[in-house]
Amino acid sequence: MEFHRHDVVIVGAGLAGLFAGLYTSREFDTAVVSKVYPIRSHSGAAQGGCAASLGNMMEDRWEWHMYDTVRGSDYLGDQDAQEIVCREAPLVIYECEHLGVPFSRTPEGKISQRPFGGHFSDFGKGPQKRACHAADRTGHVQLHTLYETCVKQDVRFYSEFFTLQLIFAENGACRGIVAWDLRRGGMHVFHAKAVLLATGGYARAWKVTSNSHANTGDGLSLVLRSGLPLEDMEFVQFHPTGLYPSGILVTEGARGEGGYLLNDKAERFMERYAPQKMELAPRDVVSRSIQTEIDEGRGIGGKNFVHLDVRHLGEAKIMEALPQIHELALKFTGVDCLKEPIPILPTAHYSMGGIPTNTQTQVLKNSAGDIVEGLFAAGECACVSTHGANRLGTNSTLECCVFGRRAGISMLKYLREDPCLPDLPQDAADQSIERVEGLLESKGSESAAQIREILQSTMTEKMGIFRREETMKECLAKIKELQERYKKIGLQDRGRVFNTELMEAIELGSMLDFVEPIVVGAIARKESRGAHFRKDYPKRDDQNWLKHTLAWKEGDSIRLDFKPVVITRFQPEERKY
Repeated sequence: MEFHRHDVVIVGAGLAGLFAGLYTSREFDTAVVSKVYPIRSHSGAAQGGCAASLGNMMEDRWEWHMYDTVRGSDYLGDQDAQEIVCREAPLVIYECEHLGVPFSRTPEGKISQRPFGGHFSDFGKGPQKRACHAADRTGHVQLHTLYETCVKQDVRFYSEFFTLQLIFAENGACRGIVAWDLRRGGMHVFHAKAVLLATGGYARAWKVTSNSHANTGDGLSLVLRSGLPLEDMEFVQFHPTGLYPSGILVTEGARGEGGYLLNDKAERFMERYAPQKMELAPRDVVSRSIQTEIDEGRGIGGKNFVHLDVRHLGEAKIMEALPQIHELALKFTGVDCLKEPIPILPTAHYSMGGIPTNTQTQVLKNSAGDIVEGLFAAGECACVSTHGANRLGTNSTLECCVFGRRAGISMLKYLREDPCLPDLPQDAADQSIERVEGLLESKGSESAAQIREILQSTMTEKMGIFRREETMKECLAKIKELQERYKKIGLQDRGRVFNTELMEAIELGSMLDFVEPIVVGAIARKESRGAHFRKDYPKRDDQNWLKHTLAWKEGDSIRLDFKPVVITRFQPEERKY
């Protein structure tokens, strides 16, 4: 057992974690603990852009951006948080620029901006170019720039450490974490005054997904196992364009640059679903449209995909604005998008729900808004709630930057008040030791890989774009069965050095934790809103369901509670595109 002491410990090295570390490291000793090497964090997969009303290409205002975000969220987002993210967007974009992010430029030298789904001008009336981008590698260059800056500021990185447990003092304040050293083996205790969870999303619980293999929702599992709630877990976004059949992301920037969707009859079928906004309608609308075409037999050749056509953009435009999409389509489907349309299907992509926080990124422990002292969360693992029931494209990297930055500022304020650092509890690491040793010594007959495969297939089949009560209950029963089978798994590799079988077994445990609140919350929410679409309740029900869901794991069941949505500027109205 090794012990470390830092003022701040940040779990996760994506955009939110690094932005927070950038701020806290200016005054306090800061450590970042990540289960991957930092620049392999999933933020690097963000392609299309980062929204901000800079107005470089055409007139824009933050109020228009906020209206689009509110409407895109199907009115479930908290408008105080949505106002913050839209007001502070230009500030963080210029901060990124000054740190060295190499954005694409206009001929005049300004940051280039492109259209994206759901972003419009003048309160939804006209087209808009709001997505600041670096070709189609935006998240990649932001991640590298922030990492290099953190290294320059002496942030201490613990790469390839798997966080297993949060440590709490007797007064309930969070005072550190316990992590397993994946490379060398061995348990490590990190003692800290403040802990930030920035662990990313969890769409790896689905078989067809745009997410990296690391996105297994470990941070959410840490919170659930600590007796704290998760918020709005039933809202999981399916991105319209994942490469067929793997689901690897094809950025919405492809449609923003002018790409369009075709079915087996070569029809631009979005005319039937969103005649005014077509392919640039919000993601929930476009995903349901594609899936409807497939379900009604108009997939290409009757198969489970349609076409995204960018050929008319020409080679020069594609290689300048979408070079990564050209490369990904060629490598993973064998399609040269200069000459052929790209086969795509909707893919599990983004989690709108997560760890409940206030706008200062402090983690909440109930619907009354009481905070957990010393514990913060930001980025995709958190639910502030900026995205409500449906996230607009390019608002994700933006949220990570805005609320990662705010997390850093909040922790600075907290640390300046000099919170005490009490001695660690004697049994601080006992739970983690028991868990890891139990897995290493397990001799059960069940295979973690097989359970994981069944879980992912079940979630794809029964918790996809369209949902029904009957199939969701079947999904919940299967999850219960898999949770029992998980208790009987056996590992083949009992080594302690870079034991990836051990890591995947722990990740599977995380997934089996957080999928249950997703299904229980979705069964309870008897309406359709944003990404949560029920064929048995196809209408939005503001009278009964304009509220957030909170879910606790208590014994073998999930307890739900609810809290009101914050509405300030824009009253709910029907969404039409």
